[in-house]
Amino acid sequence: MEGNSGYKDYVAGLTAGIAMVVTGHPFDTVKVKLQKHNTEARGIQYKNGLHCAARILKTEGVKGLYRGATSSFIGMAFESSLVFGIYSQTKLLLQGGSDGGKPQPPAIVPSAAFGGAIISFILCPSELVKCRMQVQGADSVVLSSSRYGGPLECALKTVKYEGITGIFRGGFTTLLRESIGNAVFFSTYEYVRYHLHLQLKDASFESSQLTDVGVGIMSGGLGGIACWTAVLPLDVAKTIIQTTPEKNQTRNPFRILQSIYARSGLRGCYTGLGPTIVRAFPANAAAIVTWELSAKLLGIKRDLN
Repeated sequence: MEGNSGYKDYVAGLTAGIAMVVTGHPFDTVKVKLQKHNTEARGIQYKNGLHCAARILKTEGVKGLYRGATSSFIGMAFESSLVFGIYSQTKLLLQGGSDGGKPQPPAIVPSAAFGGAIISFILCPSELVKCRMQVQGADSVVLSSSRYGGPLECALKTVKYEGITGIFRGGFTTLLRESIGNAVFFSTYEYVRYHLHLQLKDASFESSQLTDVGVGIMSGGLGGIACWTAVLPLDVAKTIIQTTPEKNQTRNPFRILQSIYARSGLRGCYTGLGPTIVRAFPANAAAIVTWELSAKLLGIKRDLN
């Protein structure tokens, strides 16, 4: 990226976030429902992700899959704008202004982790609202008297009954998930992108808009899968912390994962893996392709030597 790109990096990131929500939110709803209901001691609610999605469509239609999307759009747009912007700017700073050639882990990892840590403060409240909206569908175990009419009511009631700290429930777990997840995502993305371009160059393949999109799909998609495989247990713990109203519920993700592991093994810690992996590829591919196209339109150059 050019050193003077400034605000453009953030604008490109914003468009990436919108593309990610449109593509990935239905899968996310299925994942959250599985994490909430299938990890509870009283037994499994859904056979798998497909069963869960079919139940949502049958009882609520397509809008059920986009439950909680409003807060997700707002959160994801800001989050994506910041994470892509901070990552690009910090990486440039650590690399001394050049952005080309072989990926440099000493610049990529801290830049991505720093971006992840910053956005976790925005993401935590928006994800808390999103998760609480998602788990209260027609087949939910959430009592009708405890349900929310919309995202704003959910946020206001959370602050009213749990205080301002209530809206940041699961903040530490979100920070861990985002720092580790973004470091894994951007490292995978940069390496896959670099090696794919290198192979195309060696094969004397003429670079075009179509090949750039293809590389973006592969590098973004594989980055998404690597990221979620690394952090899904933390995400399971975060969903439980944010959707359990009891004040005495532990907020320590490792204790929660320990109890899930004791009850249902490693499989329990990876609850929702199916819809998460299915979502990770198209959602992150869409985000990267949109980010790269937006960057190009805005005149931000990324050269591969």
